[in-house]
Amino acid sequence: MDSQPSQPFKLLVLGGTGAVGQEVLRLALADERIARVIAPTRRPLPAHPKLDNPMPDFATLPADAPWWKVNAVICALGSTIKAAGSREAFAAIDRDLPIEAARLARQAGATRFALNSSLGADSAANFYLQTKAQAEQGIRALFYPTYVIVRPSLIDAKRVEPRFGEMAGLLLARLLLPLIPRRFRPVKAAAIAAALLTGVLSGEAGERCVESEDISNGPKDP
Repeated sequence: MDSQPSQPFKLLVLGGTGAVGQEVLRLALADERIARVIAPTRRPLPAHPKLDNPMPDFATLPADAPWWKVNAVICALGSTIKAAGSREAFAAIDRDLPIEAARLARQAGATRFALNSSLGADSAANFYLQTKAQAEQGIRALFYPTYVIVRPSLIDAKRVEPRFGEMAGLLLARLLLPLIPRRFRPVKAAAIAAALLTGVLSGEAGERCVESEDISNGPKDP
């Protein structure tokens, strides 16, 4: 697959107000290979010359919106059952919305998709990880020529809305870092974003999974 499209490269970012999504936007807006970044959100983003920021009703995504016509999609949508309020609401955000957005973008001509999933995503695991696996499977069924799944462990980031369980886990992980296998160590949000962006820009044909131990936190990452 041609990794350098003849037309200006357009990228759709889902979840642009979240910890990973903000990092994806930062990297994408600074990348000269990307001509336009479209980031639909519920609340407005800071203005940027390369950024389009529609604010649709996410409960009923507009199928005919022009911003579906992109080369690639990065999905960094994610919540927790506690934050969402119920299992059903969590599944709607972390499974149903990514699949529906992927379907609409694919229908409009997108050929590359990168999904921020989770370490341990498995249809036989707990509800959270089952939901993540179902999202992976639903997007897989849309047959994107390039499909990248990034499965990080605990995300190391400062959040607008603190997740206290995550904060406690990060604190413990930092204290015990030398004893924790690389696969289970916290991963910086910027590193996850870089893996997602690299995946769609490479245009490598087929499906590729980037597991947590393969996400680099930087040159000092042990």
